[in-house]
Amino acid sequence: MSERPGFGLYVHWPFCQAKCPYCDFNSHVVARVDQSAWAKAYEAEIGRVAEWTGMRQLDSIFFGGGTPSLMEPATVERVITAAQRAWRFSNNIEITLEANPTSVEAGRFRGFRSAGVNRVSVGLQALNDADLRALGRLHNAAEGRAAFELAREVFPRASFDLIYARQRQSLDDWEAELSTALGFGADHMSLYQLTIEPGTAFGDRFAKGSLRGLPDEDLGADLYELTQTIMETAGLPAYETSNHAVPGAESRHNLIYWRSGDWAGVGPGAHGRVTVDGKRYATDALTAPGAWIEAVRQGLGSERREALTDEAVYEERMMMGLRLRDGIDGANLLIKNKVHEINCLLDIDVLDLSDGRLRLTPAGRPLLNAVLRQLLA
Repeated sequence: MSERPGFGLYVHWPFCQAKCPYCDFNSHVVARVDQSAWAKAYEAEIGRVAEWTGMRQLDSIFFGGGTPSLMEPATVERVITAAQRAWRFSNNIEITLEANPTSVEAGRFRGFRSAGVNRVSVGLQALNDADLRALGRLHNAAEGRAAFELAREVFPRASFDLIYARQRQSLDDWEAELSTALGFGADHMSLYQLTIEPGTAFGDRFAKGSLRGLPDEDLGADLYELTQTIMETAGLPAYETSNHAVPGAESRHNLIYWRSGDWAGVGPGAHGRVTVDGKRYATDALTAPGAWIEAVRQGLGSERREALTDEAVYEERMMMGLRLRDGIDGANLLIKNKVHEINCLLDIDVLDLSDGRLRLTPAGRPLLNAVLRQLLA
């Protein structure tokens, strides 16, 4: 993988057809969206951010959400065109759009490709109808497979997501499901353990004791280890905690995050990290869609900017970089104030420090959060 962190643009589309019970993202269900008004707002915000960043080479655009495949292809095209006016596109720019596999959204795939999208990430989440219903998904397993087959036909690159450690899911269940998923022929798969987040429908049910059949800690660890073994054997090793790819097919946009590159965040609730005049800034936009678009219309500030301290930059590099299998380059610059803690973790073989890189060992990868607590204490 190329080590250059790069510069990206994240575009947040905040609307969904329905709210999934496990989702804690900034997403909203509404009856109608004025696509033209939203396209105009994105154009204005991209232009405003570009005045601040100055001319740069743009390596990636990522349409996230929400459900970006509910955008009209014309809206997507206007956003891409605005980005092309604002910054200089790299020769191999990656433009990703997250998509749900309902037939309505899959029907837009060719329009998205014509608009300039060259990579799609399809939210399959599960490959059987019962679990899809439990996860609140609006597609069935057959629709999911058909949508991904169409995605592979239409786009140069296509990836998909699955959620595991689901209710009443055994090791044998997950092994069979992963075997089926690998048969789809994807060169990139995102495999996430189900996390119960406060403030979600699942979080509320869990607090009431009505979310039954979740794996205990031991089964969760076994599911993780099984995932690593199967994917490694299949030639899609984990290049990041939850992301697996054939070498060379990694998500370039997400690598910008994990390598502490710069990215502009546009849209309700979007976050960014931008370096200007040698200072790194964190940005976060207004979360409510109505408040965000009204602020843009009136030319008011739609985001908060905060100059990060050296300590905050260090913490983010650790938190993001240790998620990568390759770890953090230039580690010697990071460890000077944590020599004792790092030596302790080296001694118990959860960290490795070699060739100027700090990385988790295979034994340390499942312990990422515990390692970070030591390093960020």
